[in-house]
Amino acid sequence: MSKIEAVIFDWAGTTVDYGCFAPVRAFIEAFKAFGIEPTVDEVRAPMGMLKWDHIHTMMQMDRITEEWKRVHGKMWTKEDVDAVYQKSETSIMDILYQYSEPKPYVIETVAELRMRGIKIGSTTGYTDEMMDIVVPEAKKRGYEPDAWFSANSTGNMGRPYPFMIFKNLEALKVSSVRAAVKVGDTAADIREGKNAGMISIGIIEGSSVMGLNAEEYEALSDEKKEIECERVRRVYEDCGADYVIKNMGDLCQLLDTIVIK
Repeated sequence: MSKIEAVIFDWAGTTVDYGCFAPVRAFIEAFKAFGIEPTVDEVRAPMGMLKWDHIHTMMQMDRITEEWKRVHGKMWTKEDVDAVYQKSETSIMDILYQYSEPKPYVIETVAELRMRGIKIGSTTGYTDEMMDIVVPEAKKRGYEPDAWFSANSTGNMGRPYPFMIFKNLEALKVSSVRAAVKVGDTAADIREGKNAGMISIGIIEGSSVMGLNAEEYEALSDEKKEIECERVRRVYEDCGADYVIKNMGDLCQLLDTIVIK
């Protein structure tokens, strides 16, 4: 029986940025600049993908396609995807520093993992340029993984491809995909982990799938919290999650129960 050697975390919505709001705000502003007002649900559906792929996926949504035709008088093109993407990059670069606060229990959990000799890796839907802002800001607030990789390091083949995970395993010298777990807050995170051949864990509170900020979540009644948590749990399970945890404080206890053969 082997022990878990590494945990590969996502960033926004998993370890920082409760509710994953930086990308949502940037995507909405980018589309609005082109006369299209996407819903929050439309923005969140592809969350976790490489940002260009995210916008391309949104453009293919029936309502947004029809809105684009109505506003611009023609079907959108790859050049239009490029233009919206460039606008979103500008928008997010201006606000990212505001969304790098570690989520509850992250700093304590990472300290416990390191005490156990477990390494901390990370993958992200952000670009290297975005991470140049996020990583130092998170470090100031107490969170710093041992390694991180964006899709810039994998020929822009982001989630659900597993290649960012493989980069982490190489850098951290992990002996096998079975000796690491992936933790994330989107369907794309879960699929990334499964495509890498590893255990995938979804996190409920503060996730993109839940889509609530801390104040909105705490304002829910206990009954509504339970209903919302169950909804998020089903989303993760439907895309193949092996486990689902309520928050980061539950991770180490879960890892104690996982047997790696």
